[in-house]
Amino acid sequence: MVRRIYVEKKPALRQEAAGLLNELRTLLGVTALTGLRLLNRYDVEGLDEAAFRRAVGTVLSEPQVDDVYEALPAGDFAAFAVEYLPGQFDQRADSASQCIQLLTQGERPTVRSAKIYLLSGELTAADVDAVRRYVINPVEAREASLEPVDSLAMDIDQPAPPAVLEGFTAMDDAALEGLIASLGLAMDLGDLQCCRAYFAQEQRDPTITEIRILDTYWSDHCRHTTFSTVLKDIAFEDPRVQAAYDRYLSVREETNAGTKPITLMDMGTRGAKYLKKSGALTALDESEEINACTVKINVDEDGEDKPWLLLFKNETHNHPTEIEPFGGAATCIGGAIRDPLAGRGYVYQAMRVTGAADPRTPIADTIPGKLPQRKIVQSAANGYSSYGNQIGLATGLVDEIYHKGYAAKRLEIGAVVGAVPVGSVRREVPQPGDVVILLGGRTGRDGIGGATGSSKSHDSKSVATCSAEVQKGNAPEERKLQRLFRHAEAVRLIKRCNDFGAGGVSVAVGELADSLDIDLSAVPKKYEGLDATELAISESQERMAVVVEAKDAPRFMEIAGEENLESTIVATVTDTGRMVMHWNGQVVADLSRAFLDTNGAAKEASALVEAPAAPKTVPVTNFHDTLLSLAGDLNICSRQGLCERFDSTIGASSVLMPFGGKYQKTPTQAMAAKLPVLGHETTTCSIMAWGGDPHVMDASPYRGAYLAVAESVAKVIAAGGDRKQCWLSFQEYFEKLGTDPRRWGKPVAALLGALSAQLDLQCAAIGGKDSMSGSFNDLDVPPTLVSFAVSVGKTDRILSNEFKASGHKVYLLAPETEADGALNPESLRSVLDTAQDLIAAGKVLSASVVGFGGIAVSVMKSCMGNGLGFSFTDAFLPADLFARRPAAILLETAEDLDTGVCVGVTNASGSICCECESVTLSELSGPYDETLEAIFPMRTATVPETIPVLEAPAFTRCAPKTGCAAPKVLIPVFPGTNCEYDSARAVERAGLVPEILVLNNRSAADVADSAARFAKAARESQIIFVPGGFSGGDEPDGSGKFITAFFRNGAVADATMDLLKNRDGLMLGICNGFQALIKLGLVPYGEIRDTDDTCPTLSYNVIGRHQSKIVRTRVASNRSPWLSRVQVGDVVSVPISHGEGRFLCNPELLNQLAENGQIATQYVDLEGMPTMDVAFNPNGSAWAVEGITSPDGRILGKMGHSERVGPGLYQNVPGQYDLHLFDSAKDYFSL
Repeated sequence: MVRRIYVEKKPALRQEAAGLLNELRTLLGVTALTGLRLLNRYDVEGLDEAAFRRAVGTVLSEPQVDDVYEALPAGDFAAFAVEYLPGQFDQRADSASQCIQLLTQGERPTVRSAKIYLLSGELTAADVDAVRRYVINPVEAREASLEPVDSLAMDIDQPAPPAVLEGFTAMDDAALEGLIASLGLAMDLGDLQCCRAYFAQEQRDPTITEIRILDTYWSDHCRHTTFSTVLKDIAFEDPRVQAAYDRYLSVREETNAGTKPITLMDMGTRGAKYLKKSGALTALDESEEINACTVKINVDEDGEDKPWLLLFKNETHNHPTEIEPFGGAATCIGGAIRDPLAGRGYVYQAMRVTGAADPRTPIADTIPGKLPQRKIVQSAANGYSSYGNQIGLATGLVDEIYHKGYAAKRLEIGAVVGAVPVGSVRREVPQPGDVVILLGGRTGRDGIGGATGSSKSHDSKSVATCSAEVQKGNAPEERKLQRLFRHAEAVRLIKRCNDFGAGGVSVAVGELADSLDIDLSAVPKKYEGLDATELAISESQERMAVVVEAKDAPRFMEIAGEENLESTIVATVTDTGRMVMHWNGQVVADLSRAFLDTNGAAKEASALVEAPAAPKTVPVTNFHDTLLSLAGDLNICSRQGLCERFDSTIGASSVLMPFGGKYQKTPTQAMAAKLPVLGHETTTCSIMAWGGDPHVMDASPYRGAYLAVAESVAKVIAAGGDRKQCWLSFQEYFEKLGTDPRRWGKPVAALLGALSAQLDLQCAAIGGKDSMSGSFNDLDVPPTLVSFAVSVGKTDRILSNEFKASGHKVYLLAPETEADGALNPESLRSVLDTAQDLIAAGKVLSASVVGFGGIAVSVMKSCMGNGLGFSFTDAFLPADLFARRPAAILLETAEDLDTGVCVGVTNASGSICCECESVTLSELSGPYDETLEAIFPMRTATVPETIPVLEAPAFTRCAPKTGCAAPKVLIPVFPGTNCEYDSARAVERAGLVPEILVLNNRSAADVADSAARFAKAARESQIIFVPGGFSGGDEPDGSGKFITAFFRNGAVADATMDLLKNRDGLMLGICNGFQALIKLGLVPYGEIRDTDDTCPTLSYNVIGRHQSKIVRTRVASNRSPWLSRVQVGDVVSVPISHGEGRFLCNPELLNQLAENGQIATQYVDLEGMPTMDVAFNPNGSAWAVEGITSPDGRILGKMGHSERVGPGLYQNVPGQYDLHLFDSAKDYFSL
């Protein structure tokens, strides 16, 4: 029986509906729409009535914030429902099903969810249809029926064996062309001619599975076909590029290129070969596994250098994000993570660089066949941040480039950094008899054709026809993979590894060894009905393939099971020289490795590099007006509303926050993070920065690419990096090249520019990613080359770019330029090395690289962080201050320097002055903050409200009856938990003993076993610490439900209450843990109880999105043993990262909590006063409450991540960060 329920937020909490209503009225123009209600519909099968009712009140809804209906509300509404397409991953339904299983300890029920839209007003059919089209993206969703259903079982047709393409080897070229069109292949005629010849030699026709595999294997996405095209005739209209080409030819000779053809790939990789041969590239880690850029570094572990590998990778999902922004961007970062992960690296920091057309473009002006730019940029930001936040990856820098050409296709780049001790990596060539184990997620129809789809240009039909090409992300599943790959024993069993990106099983497994027998029937499926071809090429996410010796497989799979991961042997290594696939006992593919590795027909092209256009300059009227105008420029204005939805502190390793200064207003130009060393302290950190400007590349791809490299290296050095330990990775993005030599000339010029920069700076590009299909009908993306530079440094020498104090001089170090505007190589090196030496000597307080808008804009941004003013010297005229100065560096110092030119002095005025003109920071903040406010809001309407300053000092505190020298802290890990490592580190630093317990829910038996294991561990512990994360992905529609469902288990609840009531133990919940504690009743009541609508809770932030930043909190009560080391009135800075932190409580209970001293901490402004201003109270909590306790104080719940503190972190945001929670807990047991 299918049981149905409708859930809607209570009227005061319907921010999502109100926001969408405003959007539909003002942007879509449906002014007749007067009301909008949003309901979640749940259909559940497999539960009896009692279990269903229990699930409704604890999992599917929350009485404090939700209204529940048995039927749709009555009223004069236009109603429609939206659901995911069959086969698309629905995290809400999946998490609901898992939560209910935890509650019942039975089999997992089937759950299906839908969103109901109720529209009010005098609406025409056209109005309703316009709304319907706006909210339904046909790539991922469809309109659902409003009628009841009898069953949730999918109608499954038994898949047939793959068809043989009869007569294929006899087809003429015209027939092959017809086959390309009818099958929608990415291959061209030449590729199919190769296939025809091969299968003729094999004396058989191919199966459709084999053709699909070859189409995937040889796609531009997988095999870089465009970059491997042989360039036979290259002509130049630009002498600078001609000289660079001649230099390239010389480098080829010196590196013994011989007869190797000239290709874009060769131009992109030849620099690293040369620099390695010349001795400038010594740290490169080389192996047959090509997962990510990998270099050897030394890492300080408690003062002793140890050998590590540093891995980094950039990934794009331009096509998927263009047509399904949320899923495309989410799987962009998911895919980027898996590459270093496949290299055994733990990925700990990410950067996001994207490109879009103007998101303020009216929806009515959207190009037919396209999604609105506004919707793309907002949904993509939500998708990437959702995935990265859930998996527990700190995003240290986010930027978005705006250029009209990205209307053709969006640019979506995720770049990541990972690391691993050298001793944890084993790399060996697979041998016959070895087995391939598939780990992680199951296989579905999502992502089928993604590799080939990303290799095609697109037209107005793409959104409607490419649904299967978009992968769907499941971040909690990939988090499990990360944990497994941190298990030293497990990774040392792996001989070779590959991630499931483009091409699915056919590529991920197919690349692991030259000879393989693959059993497609063994591949775990999300649902039945998948045929052999779908199993072979589906790009379902969160999967890894590893090769282990057959004898090691049982132990490896046992460890995977301990991490709550499914693992299955799907292939065996052979010695036949062929990749053979079996399905249901039948051979469905049998291809020789030699043929697979041909990559299809050889391609040839000609290139013409056209003469460059003159670089664009900033029109200067006067200083005041020009700076004010530039402050609101799309490519200069604030990105804060975009960036702060990305968790920047998870992992407790971020040395720099994305925005610096006490006001957190200066955007950083580089990200830096400490290496993820377990069990030791380290001062070693990685640094990553990016460079690139499509507006410059429009005029000259050569110049733009050269400057991209120079800018990225300069930013790394300005942050404290080392030019001699700086490595590069490129992202190339160009239009579909076709056969036009002028189009081919753009990437040729760009790669020659990047090569010249590598040789001049002695920094090698050791990896990269090309995307060569940036076209939509007649529209093309701008020539784009983004350079990512990576280096290493020490935490005590990391610099940020906000000015630190008044009275400091600022010096300009700028490289000289040639007559044609090119940078002088010797001068460039001198500038970078001089800056590096001054930073290393401790003479520099802040450093920034001059970008678009010149010195004036760089100074403006550096002033904002601490609200400082600046006076330029008379040596600079306004025109000088706005001129482009590529790779120039500004250095703030407290002493005179004997190098560079002093451009001015900082002051406390809050104004920027040039000659007789000045402009205040408050004037500048108008256009600077307002330009993207409607797209990425930073503010909310604040109702004036008097908030009490609470004071409840401790006179006595509760104490345990018996002490403990080494208190044990139980840290449970649920699917979606991501703060366990940070929590354990904080616990260890205080002398407590952490035990991380991974809970398993793959079956009903696993759930029961996990409950028993937790109960046993709790009875042996003194403290339970429920850490942060996104348990169950913060679904269904609410945080902490997964954890609360588990703690309501009888054995778990009994063990928890025994620790608290009978053994005087302590309990702590931070962020997701706090959400669970309050929904269990543990705070503020001190016991697990059923909650009702009178109980306090935590709900969605008033701004309607995730918030990640540093906030200030004031200790309101120190009566809890957790707060014994602080005083009432102390102000402590703390990282926050949450979407549901708004404390809601009825006034009577709020007063009672205050009187009892149970309100522990309040959000405060820079003056230390509690406030409702969203800049300081990030979620709009009542009375600015950040943390509360149980009546006796033994249980503490708080939103701020007090475990994410430590030496060397958040250096660009001043504050006192240590609340001493764990030291206080140690004191509690030290009788």
